[in-house]
Amino acid sequence: MTSDKTPGTGRSSSDAHRLLDLLNALGSTTFRRLLWQRAAELELTYAQSQVLFYVGHHPGCHMGNVAKAFGVTLAAITQIVDRLEQKKFLTRGMDPGDRRVYALELTAEGKALVEELETLQIQGLKAVLERMSDRDRNRVLKGLEALVKAAIEEQRATGGSQEFRRKSNSD
Repeated sequence: MTSDKTPGTGRSSSDAHRLLDLLNALGSTTFRRLLWQRAAELELTYAQSQVLFYVGHHPGCHMGNVAKAFGVTLAAITQIVDRLEQKKFLTRGMDPGDRRVYALELTAEGKALVEELETLQIQGLKAVLERMSDRDRNRVLKGLEALVKAAIEEQRATGGSQEFRRKSNSD
């Protein structure tokens, strides 16, 4: 039997639905709720938190790169950056190499917040992983590595942004 990889049909469609269901289930678990509860206490939107994480992993990045990484307009990123500046989590400065663009940096408060939120994520994931056997943990990690690799390949093939990879993956 051959695998049907036509979008919207066959096994790949079924697998895609199953993966989406699993990712949604994972996203609603307790550790995720704790993370976003903390963000909500600071009146931080999901988009704002994602920009903070991105800038934390790409210090000095340009606003245009952030917009490209998230597939949104520069105007949308500008609004998010405006809010984050108001909250004193990041600063927007001139790039000495190109005065037409702004370089983004986390403030000390922004760095502390990113560290706190990442610690919550790590603690939550660690607790989940500790409930799994070594074999299952290794299978999950290998599977996710393969998923990310395939997603990057798909983006390259379709001309999408490759910026979603975390800096730690390219070090």
